[in-house]
Amino acid sequence: MSKALLVRTAPAIFLLLWSAGFTVAKIGIFDADPITLLSLRYFCVVVLLLPFIIWLKPPLPATKKQWGHLIVVGFFMQVVYFGTAWVAFSIGGSAGSVALITSLQPILVALIMPRLSKETVSRKRWLGLLLGLLGTALVIFGNSGVQAVSSQVILFSIAALFAITIATIWEKRYGINQHPLTSNTVQYTTGFLCTLPLAWTFEAMHINVTVPFLFALAYLVVCNSILAISLLLMMIRNGEATRVSALFFLVPPVSALIAWIVLDERMTVMAWCGMAVAATGVWLVTRKQQKAS
Repeated sequence: MSKALLVRTAPAIFLLLWSAGFTVAKIGIFDADPITLLSLRYFCVVVLLLPFIIWLKPPLPATKKQWGHLIVVGFFMQVVYFGTAWVAFSIGGSAGSVALITSLQPILVALIMPRLSKETVSRKRWLGLLLGLLGTALVIFGNSGVQAVSSQVILFSIAALFAITIATIWEKRYGINQHPLTSNTVQYTTGFLCTLPLAWTFEAMHINVTVPFLFALAYLVVCNSILAISLLLMMIRNGEATRVSALFFLVPPVSALIAWIVLDERMTVMAWCGMAVAATGVWLVTRKQQKAS
């Protein structure tokens, strides 16, 4: 595949890889405790990245602060975000609902960042926040007749939302232009070192090695942790930041569609309408932010 063709097809490939990760994670959790699976995933990623680190010898962070910033982002993203999202899956959360709640992250970032820089929040941003919250409520209540929606699922999903928001804001304010191999290795190592003790303490570390489990693990390691992130970085380097932001509007409905096909997680008409309302809210907030930048 030529580089030009790869650049053109990267958005669609990324969308499918990233969206399917929600459903694949649920498949893996059928045969393993969530934090245990997460720890195993990070271990496998680090093992795959280490030979490239040794071969390419990318530059390391120059100061303790730079190391610290990478570790903080890795902790909130890899430990808190994925940890709470996967626990939400394990206690009955649907792939579409968890994807939708965490996809409200651009709204929170767009609202919080101006506060940190002492800027005003426009009416369009507040409208976007309200639409996002309304859409989420429609999905939750719309699906209540199809599947039980517990308060625990909602709380863990909201925790995941705030974790990815904190990670994003920290990266925006303190992030350094590290080599992708360096930043990924540091952050996935942080994830492994934090999730392993949690799994050891709070879980039975149950793993049932089946064909679906091995498929899920391979997908999460190769497709989600390596290929999807590499495509994301490539698109940003090729001036695709705006299109990347737009792609995330499509993650919840695509995740819900894949979960419906693979896991038979049905969604009502009201829930699909809620997806559209929430996506509109995220688009409103992000569109305003892009114009202002």
